Amino acid sequence: MSTRQLIEAFDAWRRAGEDIVLATVTGTAGSTYSKPGAQMLISGDGQFRGLLSGGCLEGDLVEHAKDVIARGLPKAVRYDMRNRDEDQLWGLGLGCDGAIDIFLQALDEEHEPFAAIARRVSARIPSAYALVLESAVPGLPSGAVALADEADVDLYAVPEQLLGELAGIARVRLATGGAARVQCELEGGAIDVLAATIPLPVHLLVLGGGPDAMPLLRIARELGWYVTVGDHRRAYVERIRGTADVVHDVAPADLARSLDPNAYDAAVIMSHHLQSDRGYLRALASSRLPYIGLLGPRARRERLMSELGDEAGDLGTRLYGPVGLDIGADTPQGIALAIAAEIHTVLKVPRSRRDSTPRSRSNVV
Repeated sequence: MSTRQLIEAFDAWRRAGEDIVLATVTGTAGSTYSKPGAQMLISGDGQFRGLLSGGCLEGDLVEHAKDVIARGLPKAVRYDMRNRDEDQLWGLGLGCDGAIDIFLQALDEEHEPFAAIARRVSARIPSAYALVLESAVPGLPSGAVALADEADVDLYAVPEQLLGELAGIARVRLATGGAARVQCELEGGAIDVLAATIPLPVHLLVLGGGPDAMPLLRIARELGWYVTVGDHRRAYVERIRGTADVVHDVAPADLARSLDPNAYDAAVIMSHHLQSDRGYLRALASSRLPYIGLLGPRARRERLMSELGDEAGDLGTRLYGPVGLDIGADTPQGIALAIAAEIHTVLKVPRSRRDSTPRSRSNVV
């Protein structure tokens, strides 16, 4: 589950007055469904959002969460499926050959960083946290959190005098990425910390609000992406309102003045109008977008690039057209799936591994 979806679940449960427990993967060994830093939320009535094991451990984690709420104390649990006898004894039947450590904590007023995370996510501010798992330092409890970006720090149950140490751990992780356990000595004792970056949801710009954009918007929502749609056709703009986070009534020639293309991770051009597509490509040519998808066959892309001439800039290295992976898609739903999969691949998979990925060959529309 994406950061956005966790934030939305937290907000809904908090408004409903539910107790909430955050479960965080703090370590793994061998083959596991999740890696350190993965999180899920569990409500007091046993609902959960997010998966740490693909559904195998979640029921047991719900019981641990009830214990955390009842006792008012965080707890660490470990599942080691490298021992098959133990797997059979527990009756979990995970089928994995790994071990996973999970830290559960109640999100009370002292340990509730989600509002601060939501602010940074909505503003697209990269950030990382340092979560205290064990502490021998007086006044620094397990479950304390420092959430930091390059400019600011928010503390939850962390004494002010330890701000520098915990923020420093978080910022080192912000610079290196990913998640890692950190053990260190502070004045007063040793601490064991999980330091992890906050994944920012993909921000997708869709240029063209025709009927075939709707399946792409639905898939993007399911993935927890933020979506902005731009179109100059009033009927399309009105029809698509409420299905995207932001909808712009904007002509292609005014696109660069109306919004900042660099505020997005990927753009897909699907207006089905040659002149509009040319205007969109011109507006995106000087951006830093790593992914620009163009709906339509290869000959159409080549014609547009030829018409743009020098204005095309370095679009050629970032332009994906026909858009989407080659999965044999021939329906709007299939094409939307191919587009979302390609965006995910470009943004998440190193280029050395992407070079052998089949690209779409048609987009005949």
